[in-house]
Amino acid sequence: MPEAHQELMELSRQEEELRALAGTILEEARRLGADAAEVGASVDAGLSVTARLGEAETVEFNRDRGFGITVYRGRRKGSASTSDSRPDAVRDTVRAAFELAAYTAEDPYAGLADASLMAARLPDLDLCHPWGIDAPAAIELAVRCEDAARGADPRITNSDGSTVNTHTGVRVYANSHGFMGSYPWSRQTISCMVIAGSGEEMQRDYWYTTARRPDDLECVEAVGLRAAERTVRRLGSRKPPTGRYPVVFAPEVASGLVGHLFSGIAGGALYRKSSFLLDQLDQQIFPDFVRIHEDPLLAGGSRSAAFDDDGVATAAKDFVTDGVLRSYLLSAYSARRLGLQTTGNAGGARNVYVESTGQDFDELLQMVGEGLLVTELMGFGVNIVSGDYS
Repeated sequence: MPEAHQELMELSRQEEELRALAGTILEEARRLGADAAEVGASVDAGLSVTARLGEAETVEFNRDRGFGITVYRGRRKGSASTSDSRPDAVRDTVRAAFELAAYTAEDPYAGLADASLMAARLPDLDLCHPWGIDAPAAIELAVRCEDAARGADPRITNSDGSTVNTHTGVRVYANSHGFMGSYPWSRQTISCMVIAGSGEEMQRDYWYTTARRPDDLECVEAVGLRAAERTVRRLGSRKPPTGRYPVVFAPEVASGLVGHLFSGIAGGALYRKSSFLLDQLDQQIFPDFVRIHEDPLLAGGSRSAAFDDDGVATAAKDFVTDGVLRSYLLSAYSARRLGLQTTGNAGGARNVYVESTGQDFDELLQMVGEGLLVTELMGFGVNIVSGDYS
Protein backbone atom coordinates (compact mmCIF):
# COMPACT_ATOMS: atom_id res chain seq x y z
CA MET A 1 0.00 0.00 0.00
CA PRO A 2 1.23 3.56 -0.65
CA GLU A 3 1.31 4.45 3.05
CA ALA A 4 3.68 1.57 3.80
CA HIS A 5 6.00 2.64 0.97
CA GLN A 6 6.05 6.21 2.25
CA GLU A 7 6.81 4.99 5.76
CA LEU A 8 9.68 2.87 4.45
CA MET A 9 11.13 5.88 2.65
CA GLU A 10 10.84 7.94 5.82
CA LEU A 11 12.62 5.27 7.84
CA SER A 12 15.45 5.26 5.29
CA ARG A 13 15.79 9.02 5.67
CA GLN A 14 15.82 8.73 9.46
CA GLU A 15 18.46 6.01 9.31
CA GLU A 16 20.76 8.33 7.33
CA GLU A 17 20.15 11.13 9.86
CA LEU A 18 20.91 8.87 12.84
CA ARG A 19 24.10 7.56 11.26
CA ALA A 20 25.24 11.14 10.66
CA LEU A 21 24.33 12.01 14.24
CA ALA A 22 26.32 9.03 15.58
CA GLY A 23 29.35 10.14 13.59
CA THR A 24 29.06 13.68 14.93
CA ILE A 25 28.81 12.40 18.51
CA LEU A 26 31.92 10.24 18.19
CA GLU A 27 33.85 13.09 16.61
CA GLU A 28 32.89 15.37 19.49
CA ALA A 29 34.06 12.73 21.99
CA ARG A 30 37.42 12.50 20.19
CA ARG A 31 37.72 16.29 20.17
CA LEU A 32 37.26 16.36 23.95
CA GLY A 33 40.06 13.82 24.41
CA ALA A 34 38.14 10.58 25.05
CA ASP A 35 40.23 7.43 24.71
CA ALA A 36 37.22 5.55 23.34
CA ALA A 37 33.50 6.08 22.92
CA GLU A 38 30.35 4.34 21.78
CA VAL A 39 26.90 5.63 20.89
CA GLY A 40 23.48 4.10 20.42
CA ALA A 41 20.83 6.14 18.62
CA SER A 42 17.26 5.18 17.87
CA VAL A 43 13.92 6.40 16.66
CA ASP A 44 10.63 4.53 16.94
CA ALA A 45 7.03 5.35 16.19
CA GLY A 46 3.82 3.45 16.61
CA LEU A 47 0.06 3.27 16.64
CA SER A 48 -1.90 1.29 19.22
CA VAL A 49 -5.69 1.02 19.33
CA THR A 50 -7.93 -0.93 21.71
CA ALA A 51 -11.59 -1.76 21.15
CA ARG A 52 -13.86 -3.00 23.91
CA LEU A 53 -17.48 -4.09 23.66
CA GLY A 54 -17.62 -3.04 20.04
CA GLU A 55 -16.27 0.49 20.42
CA ALA A 56 -12.87 2.16 20.30
CA GLU A 57 -11.57 2.59 23.84
CA THR A 58 -8.06 3.99 23.30
CA VAL A 59 -6.06 5.31 20.36
CA GLU A 60 -2.41 6.06 21.03
CA PHE A 61 0.35 7.40 18.81
CA ASN A 62 3.94 7.54 19.98
CA ARG A 63 7.19 8.81 18.52
CA ASP A 64 10.49 8.67 20.41
CA ARG A 65 13.98 9.67 19.34
CA GLY A 66 17.18 9.82 21.32
CA PHE A 67 20.75 8.72 21.77
CA GLY A 68 23.05 7.56 24.53
CA ILE A 69 26.81 8.12 24.60
CA THR A 70 29.41 6.29 26.69
CA VAL A 71 32.87 7.84 26.95
CA TYR A 72 35.99 6.14 28.27
CA ARG A 73 38.91 7.94 29.83
CA GLY A 74 41.32 5.13 30.40
CA ARG A 75 39.31 2.63 32.46
CA ARG A 76 36.88 5.27 33.72
CA LYS A 77 33.47 5.38 32.10
CA GLY A 78 30.85 8.12 31.84
CA SER A 79 27.44 7.88 30.18
CA ALA A 80 24.75 10.41 29.27
CA SER A 81 21.65 10.43 27.09
CA THR A 82 19.13 12.85 25.62
CA SER A 83 16.22 13.03 23.21
CA ASP A 84 17.40 16.42 21.92
CA SER A 85 19.51 16.18 18.77
CA ARG A 86 20.14 19.89 18.23
CA PRO A 87 23.88 20.61 17.84
CA ASP A 88 24.20 22.41 21.18
CA ALA A 89 22.35 19.61 22.99
CA VAL A 90 24.57 16.99 21.35
CA ARG A 91 27.75 18.79 22.45
CA ASP A 92 26.39 19.28 25.97
CA THR A 93 25.47 15.60 26.30
CA VAL A 94 28.86 14.38 25.07
CA ARG A 95 30.61 16.79 27.40
CA ALA A 96 28.46 15.61 30.31
CA ALA A 97 29.51 12.00 29.66
CA PHE A 98 33.16 13.02 29.31
CA GLU A 99 33.12 14.97 32.57
CA LEU A 100 31.32 12.18 34.45
CA ALA A 101 34.09 9.79 33.43
CA ALA A 102 36.54 11.86 35.45
CA TYR A 103 34.62 11.09 38.66
CA THR A 104 33.86 7.41 38.27
CA ALA A 105 36.05 4.72 39.76
CA GLU A 106 38.46 2.89 37.52
CA ASP A 107 37.16 -0.45 36.31
CA PRO A 108 39.83 -2.73 34.85
CA TYR A 109 37.17 -4.56 32.83
CA ALA A 110 35.61 -1.46 31.23
CA GLY A 111 36.04 -0.59 27.57
CA LEU A 112 34.88 -1.41 24.08
CA ALA A 113 34.87 -4.94 22.76
CA ASP A 114 38.02 -5.79 20.81
CA ALA A 115 38.14 -4.20 17.37
CA SER A 116 38.80 -7.58 15.77
CA LEU A 117 35.40 -8.80 16.96
CA MET A 118 33.35 -6.07 15.29
CA ALA A 119 30.81 -7.27 12.73
CA ALA A 120 32.45 -7.02 9.31
CA ARG A 121 29.44 -8.25 7.36
CA LEU A 122 26.09 -6.51 7.77
CA PRO A 123 23.56 -8.37 5.62
CA ASP A 124 20.03 -7.18 5.03
CA LEU A 125 18.01 -9.41 7.37
CA ASP A 126 14.61 -8.30 6.02
CA LEU A 127 13.47 -6.78 9.31
CA CYS A 128 11.31 -3.87 8.19
CA HIS A 129 7.83 -4.17 6.71
CA PRO A 130 5.65 -1.19 7.70
CA TRP A 131 1.94 -1.88 7.84
CA GLY A 132 0.81 1.54 6.67
CA ILE A 133 -2.47 1.18 8.56
CA ASP A 134 -4.31 4.22 9.94
CA ALA A 135 -6.34 4.51 13.15
CA PRO A 136 -9.83 3.92 11.65
CA ALA A 137 -8.65 0.76 9.87
CA ALA A 138 -6.90 -0.50 13.01
CA ILE A 139 -10.06 0.12 15.07
CA GLU A 140 -12.10 -1.86 12.54
CA LEU A 141 -9.71 -4.81 12.87
CA ALA A 142 -9.79 -4.65 16.68
CA VAL A 143 -13.62 -4.62 16.69
CA ARG A 144 -13.74 -7.60 14.29
CA CYS A 145 -11.32 -9.51 16.50
CA GLU A 146 -13.35 -8.91 19.64
CA ASP A 147 -16.64 -9.62 17.87
CA ALA A 148 -15.31 -13.02 16.78
CA ALA A 149 -14.39 -13.84 20.38
CA ARG A 150 -17.64 -12.60 21.92
CA GLY A 151 -19.74 -14.46 19.37
CA ALA A 152 -17.88 -17.75 19.68
CA ASP A 153 -19.66 -19.07 22.78
CA PRO A 154 -22.64 -17.87 24.86
CA ARG A 155 -20.52 -18.26 27.98
CA ILE A 156 -18.30 -15.35 26.85
CA THR A 157 -19.90 -12.67 29.01
CA ASN A 158 -17.45 -9.78 28.98
CA SER A 159 -14.25 -8.53 27.40
CA ASP A 160 -11.00 -6.86 28.35
CA GLY A 161 -10.73 -5.73 24.75
CA SER A 162 -8.81 -6.37 21.57
CA THR A 163 -5.69 -4.42 20.63
CA VAL A 164 -3.95 -3.74 17.31
CA ASN A 165 -0.38 -2.42 17.44
CA THR A 166 2.02 -1.40 14.70
CA HIS A 167 5.52 -0.09 15.43
CA THR A 168 8.51 0.80 13.29
CA GLY A 169 11.91 2.23 14.08
CA VAL A 170 15.61 2.49 13.34
CA ARG A 171 18.54 1.47 15.50
CA VAL A 172 22.15 2.66 15.09
CA TYR A 173 25.22 1.59 17.05
CA ALA A 174 28.68 3.04 16.45
CA ASN A 175 32.00 3.19 18.31
CA SER A 176 35.47 4.68 18.02
CA HIS A 177 36.85 1.49 16.46
CA GLY A 178 35.26 2.80 13.29
CA PHE A 179 32.32 0.41 13.49
CA MET A 180 28.85 1.63 12.58
CA GLY A 181 25.84 -0.61 12.12
CA SER A 182 22.19 0.24 11.61
CA TYR A 183 18.89 -1.29 10.59
CA PRO A 184 15.22 -0.34 10.35
CA TRP A 185 12.66 -2.66 11.93
CA SER A 186 8.94 -3.24 12.25
CA ARG A 187 6.65 -5.17 14.58
CA GLN A 188 2.90 -5.77 14.35
CA THR A 189 0.68 -7.34 17.01
CA ILE A 190 -3.00 -8.24 17.36
CA SER A 191 -4.31 -9.48 20.73
CA CYS A 192 -7.61 -10.22 22.42
CA MET A 193 -8.68 -11.02 26.00
CA VAL A 194 -12.20 -12.05 26.99
CA ILE A 195 -14.06 -13.26 30.09
CA ALA A 196 -16.29 -16.33 30.34
CA GLY A 197 -18.80 -17.15 33.06
CA SER A 198 -20.70 -20.24 34.20
CA GLY A 199 -22.77 -19.95 37.34
CA GLU A 200 -20.66 -18.11 39.88
CA GLU A 201 -17.39 -19.07 38.16
CA MET A 202 -15.58 -16.60 35.91
CA GLN A 203 -12.38 -17.09 33.91
CA ARG A 204 -10.30 -14.98 31.54
CA ASP A 205 -7.72 -15.82 28.91
CA TYR A 206 -6.18 -14.33 25.78
CA TRP A 207 -4.49 -14.96 22.48
CA TYR A 208 -2.24 -12.90 20.26
CA THR A 209 -0.27 -12.92 17.02
CA THR A 210 2.88 -10.94 16.30
CA ALA A 211 5.10 -10.61 13.23
CA ARG A 212 7.36 -8.24 11.36
CA ARG A 213 5.26 -8.57 8.17
CA PRO A 214 1.56 -7.68 8.39
CA ASP A 215 0.82 -10.56 5.98
CA ASP A 216 2.34 -13.02 8.48
CA LEU A 217 -0.19 -12.16 11.20
CA GLU A 218 -3.05 -14.53 11.93
CA CYS A 219 -6.35 -13.09 10.74
CA VAL A 220 -8.21 -11.12 13.40
CA GLU A 221 -11.12 -13.58 13.54
CA ALA A 222 -8.73 -16.47 14.22
CA VAL A 223 -7.16 -14.54 17.10
CA GLY A 224 -10.58 -13.81 18.60
CA LEU A 225 -11.76 -17.41 18.26
CA ARG A 226 -8.58 -18.75 19.85
CA ALA A 227 -8.94 -16.33 22.77
CA ALA A 228 -12.53 -17.49 23.28
CA GLU A 229 -11.57 -21.18 23.07
CA ARG A 230 -8.78 -20.75 25.63
CA THR A 231 -11.08 -18.85 27.97
CA VAL A 232 -14.01 -21.27 27.84
CA ARG A 233 -11.84 -24.32 28.43
CA ARG A 234 -10.86 -22.89 31.82
CA LEU A 235 -14.43 -23.24 33.07
CA GLY A 236 -15.28 -26.26 35.20
CA SER A 237 -11.75 -26.72 36.51
CA ARG A 238 -11.27 -28.94 39.55
CA LYS A 239 -8.49 -29.84 41.92
CA PRO A 240 -6.83 -33.17 41.02
CA PRO A 241 -6.17 -35.79 43.69
CA THR A 242 -2.77 -35.71 45.33
CA GLY A 243 -0.21 -37.76 43.43
CA ARG A 244 2.76 -37.80 41.07
CA TYR A 245 1.90 -36.77 37.53
CA PRO A 246 3.82 -36.08 34.32
CA VAL A 247 3.61 -32.40 33.37
CA VAL A 248 3.38 -30.71 29.97
CA PHE A 249 3.94 -26.95 29.75
CA ALA A 250 2.01 -25.14 27.03
CA PRO A 251 4.37 -23.38 24.58
CA GLU A 252 3.54 -19.86 25.79
CA VAL A 253 4.43 -20.96 29.35
CA ALA A 254 7.42 -23.10 28.44
CA SER A 255 9.15 -20.10 26.86
CA GLY A 256 9.33 -18.55 30.32
CA LEU A 257 11.16 -21.62 31.64
CA VAL A 258 13.72 -21.27 28.85
CA GLY A 259 14.04 -17.62 29.87
CA HIS A 260 15.03 -18.77 33.36
CA LEU A 261 17.84 -20.78 31.80
CA PHE A 262 19.16 -17.66 30.09
CA SER A 263 18.90 -15.68 33.33
CA GLY A 264 21.06 -18.36 34.92
CA ILE A 265 23.76 -18.31 32.22
CA ALA A 266 23.83 -14.52 31.81
CA GLY A 267 27.27 -13.03 32.42
CA GLY A 268 26.08 -10.56 35.04
CA ALA A 269 24.65 -13.30 37.25
CA LEU A 270 27.75 -15.46 36.75
CA TYR A 271 30.46 -12.92 37.63
CA ARG A 272 28.42 -11.85 40.66
CA LYS A 273 28.24 -15.54 41.65
CA SER A 274 24.49 -15.26 41.95
CA SER A 275 23.41 -18.02 39.59
CA PHE A 276 22.46 -21.66 40.18
CA LEU A 277 24.33 -22.46 36.93
CA LEU A 278 27.68 -21.12 38.09
CA ASP A 279 30.56 -23.39 36.97
CA GLN A 280 28.18 -25.62 34.99
CA LEU A 281 29.74 -25.11 31.56
CA ASP A 282 30.18 -28.49 29.83
CA GLN A 283 28.02 -30.14 32.48
CA GLN A 284 24.79 -32.08 31.93
CA ILE A 285 21.89 -29.85 32.98
CA PHE A 286 19.05 -31.35 30.86
CA PRO A 287 18.11 -34.79 29.55
CA ASP A 288 20.25 -35.79 26.59
CA PHE A 289 17.45 -35.16 24.04
CA VAL A 290 17.48 -31.39 24.73
CA ARG A 291 19.11 -28.97 22.29
CA ILE A 292 18.69 -25.18 22.68
CA HIS A 293 20.26 -22.86 20.13
CA GLU A 294 19.99 -19.39 18.60
CA ASP A 295 19.96 -18.13 15.01
CA PRO A 296 20.54 -14.36 15.10
CA LEU A 297 20.98 -14.08 11.32
CA LEU A 298 17.59 -15.57 10.49
CA ALA A 299 15.97 -13.48 7.75
CA GLY A 300 12.87 -11.78 9.15
CA GLY A 301 13.40 -13.21 12.64
CA SER A 302 11.78 -11.45 15.57
CA ARG A 303 15.17 -10.89 17.26
CA SER A 304 17.53 -10.96 14.27
CA ALA A 305 20.60 -8.70 14.19
CA ALA A 306 24.04 -8.97 12.62
CA PHE A 307 25.70 -7.34 15.63
CA ASP A 308 25.05 -7.25 19.35
CA ASP A 309 24.90 -4.23 21.66
CA ASP A 310 28.72 -4.08 21.69
CA GLY A 311 28.99 -4.15 17.89
CA VAL A 312 30.31 -7.72 18.03
CA ALA A 313 29.34 -10.01 15.15
CA THR A 314 26.53 -12.41 16.02
CA ALA A 315 26.51 -16.05 14.93
CA ALA A 316 24.39 -19.16 15.31
CA LYS A 317 25.37 -21.25 18.30
CA ASP A 318 24.20 -23.99 20.65
CA PHE A 319 23.65 -23.12 24.28
CA VAL A 320 22.69 -26.69 25.13
CA THR A 321 23.64 -29.76 23.09
CA ASP A 322 22.56 -33.27 24.10
CA GLY A 323 21.55 -31.79 27.45
CA VAL A 324 25.03 -30.33 28.09
CA LEU A 325 25.54 -26.61 28.68
CA ARG A 326 27.87 -25.47 25.89
CA SER A 327 27.84 -21.67 26.08
CA TYR A 328 27.18 -18.85 28.48
CA LEU A 329 25.45 -15.60 27.48
CA LEU A 330 28.23 -13.00 27.57
CA SER A 331 28.85 -9.40 26.61
CA ALA A 332 32.35 -8.01 26.27
CA TYR A 333 32.26 -6.67 29.83
CA SER A 334 30.94 -9.81 31.53
CA ALA A 335 33.35 -11.95 29.51
CA ARG A 336 36.31 -9.94 30.81
CA ARG A 337 35.02 -10.30 34.37
CA LEU A 338 34.97 -14.08 33.88
CA GLY A 339 38.25 -14.32 31.99
CA LEU A 340 36.39 -15.56 28.89
CA GLN A 341 35.59 -14.38 25.36
CA THR A 342 32.36 -12.55 24.55
CA THR A 343 29.73 -14.78 22.97
CA GLY A 344 28.24 -11.91 20.96
CA ASN A 345 25.24 -11.75 23.26
CA ALA A 346 25.31 -8.21 24.63
CA GLY A 347 21.58 -7.52 24.70
CA GLY A 348 20.60 -11.18 25.09
CA ALA A 349 19.99 -14.27 22.98
CA ARG A 350 18.37 -13.93 19.55
CA ASN A 351 15.82 -16.22 17.91
CA VAL A 352 16.06 -19.09 20.38
CA TYR A 353 14.91 -22.58 19.42
CA VAL A 354 14.28 -25.66 21.55
CA GLU A 355 14.57 -28.64 19.22
CA SER A 356 11.53 -30.89 19.01
CA THR A 357 11.76 -34.59 19.80
CA GLY A 358 9.39 -35.23 16.89
CA GLN A 359 5.97 -35.19 18.54
CA ASP A 360 3.49 -32.38 18.10
CA PHE A 361 1.55 -30.93 21.04
CA ASP A 362 -1.41 -33.33 20.76
CA GLU A 363 0.92 -36.32 20.55
CA LEU A 364 2.73 -35.18 23.70
CA LEU A 365 -0.58 -35.03 25.56
CA GLN A 366 -1.44 -38.54 24.40
CA MET A 367 1.97 -39.79 25.60
CA VAL A 368 1.34 -38.25 29.02
CA GLY A 369 -2.04 -39.87 29.49
CA GLU A 370 -3.21 -38.80 32.94
CA GLY A 371 -1.14 -35.75 33.83
CA LEU A 372 -1.09 -31.99 34.11
CA LEU A 373 -1.15 -29.41 31.32
CA VAL A 374 0.23 -26.11 32.66
CA THR A 375 -1.24 -23.11 30.86
CA GLU A 376 -0.39 -20.37 33.37
CA LEU A 377 2.17 -19.79 36.12
CA MET A 378 1.50 -17.74 39.25
CA GLY A 379 3.34 -16.78 42.40
CA PHE A 380 7.01 -16.40 43.18
CA GLY A 381 8.54 -18.08 40.12
CA VAL A 382 12.22 -18.94 40.20
CA ASN A 383 15.12 -18.03 42.46
CA ILE A 384 18.03 -17.64 40.02
CA VAL A 385 20.56 -17.83 42.87
CA SER A 386 19.43 -21.24 44.13
CA GLY A 387 17.45 -22.56 41.18
CA ASP A 388 14.41 -23.19 43.39
CA TYR A 389 11.03 -23.02 41.65
CA SER A 390 7.73 -22.08 43.24
